[in-house]
Amino acid sequence: MDIKELYKLYQQHPLITTDSRNCPDGSIFLALKGASFNGNQFAIQALEKGCAYAIVDEKGTLENLEHLESLDNLKERLILVEDCLQTFKDLAREHRRQFEIPVIGITGTNGKTTTKELIRAVLAECYHVMATEGNFNNDVGVPKTLFRLDDQAEIAVVEMGASHPGDIKTLVETAEPNCGLITNVGRAHLQGFGSFEGVCQTKGELYDFLLAHDAPIFINRDNEYLMKMLEERQSSLASHQSPDVYYYGQSDNSDILIRGEVVSCAPFLKFRWREQDADAGYTSEWMEVQTHLIGAYNLDNMLAAITIGYVNNIPFEQINHALENYVPSNNRSQMTVTEHNHLIVDAYNANPTSMAAAIDNFKLMQVEHKMAILGKMGELGDVSDEEHQKVVNMLVEAGFDEVWLVGEEFEKAIAHSTRPTPHFSVFHDVEEVKAAIAKQQPQHRYILIKGSNSVKLYQLPELL
Repeated sequence: MDIKELYKLYQQHPLITTDSRNCPDGSIFLALKGASFNGNQFAIQALEKGCAYAIVDEKGTLENLEHLESLDNLKERLILVEDCLQTFKDLAREHRRQFEIPVIGITGTNGKTTTKELIRAVLAECYHVMATEGNFNNDVGVPKTLFRLDDQAEIAVVEMGASHPGDIKTLVETAEPNCGLITNVGRAHLQGFGSFEGVCQTKGELYDFLLAHDAPIFINRDNEYLMKMLEERQSSLASHQSPDVYYYGQSDNSDILIRGEVVSCAPFLKFRWREQDADAGYTSEWMEVQTHLIGAYNLDNMLAAITIGYVNNIPFEQINHALENYVPSNNRSQMTVTEHNHLIVDAYNANPTSMAAAIDNFKLMQVEHKMAILGKMGELGDVSDEEHQKVVNMLVEAGFDEVWLVGEEFEKAIAHSTRPTPHFSVFHDVEEVKAAIAKQQPQHRYILIKGSNSVKLYQLPELL
């Protein structure tokens, strides 16, 4: 059965489940595999629970069915394909092609989820927006996102993540975005990418797709890496190709469409922005926006959302309203005020680029009694020791009142540090941190909490 035939089947049963514990009547079960599970083993069970069909990719699933004669037309309801995951992506692409709407693709090392949420908020002022939920941005999450497209959707915002070469190419070929942006590129997932150059090549696969399809690109004009990535690709285009490029940034380059500046971070980001025209100069007055986000580094994310909103005809007042009322969640750039402390929680992810930005921003905050609780950074491969040492050096320079570091990588960095670290404490894991909090009971502090999700620092706010 080819993809178009499978999609006709999906149209008759428009609900795909990949979880045998959740099998609504009339749905289609698709047998995905993972490191610790194999959906083929649960295909029959899914049919027994009410699924109309089950898509499998192991022939053994079709064998020895005599004891299940009570299930009507069993063999006809088991559909064998070569690769269930590829079928899932192909079906999702077929579904996406049913909708002639803007599909905005977003990737980047840092800030892509926050930027996606800001774009969603701005566009939702005037449109019905379908956007990636949470960070469902991998080769399973993107198809699931696309299947949420329905007749109400007027614009889609699809986040795409990567940890290995070729990941973005696969995802853009599934989602087929017709415009998009890369938030930035940084030193993350180096164990999978092999090098920073590998990060740039993989993230740049979004540019490759958009340029090949003459699709608009939104880009931070001040990011030298992104500009280089785009310019190298533009130089190889045929002379008749000239996709629209919309620039945003903080500099005064004349080709920038939306320019912004930080007003303050005390502690929430306040910024101002205005529109400019390459020929006419500035065409609007400065507009100030007070946000609920921590970190000057979020200005670029705000400007990306403004630019996309502007190009999609969202009035200035409504753009500002959306940004002023956006409140972050999921441990991303959040300020939490507890009975005892002010917490700056960014505990969902950490890599050298985002860690440096968080430390720099915390250093600039005009508050007293600063304390940092930082967890190790994962997936850095051969440069892990070097990058953790750099973080320790940054923290020494920052001069925070107290620093707690979590993970053996930081233990090694402190042990090999040639610089004094009198206010530093090192913990093996989050359980040791919890014990220290219970004993010392930190109070009246501004506390930065940041680390890779695997360190589980998200468990700390309720204790502080």
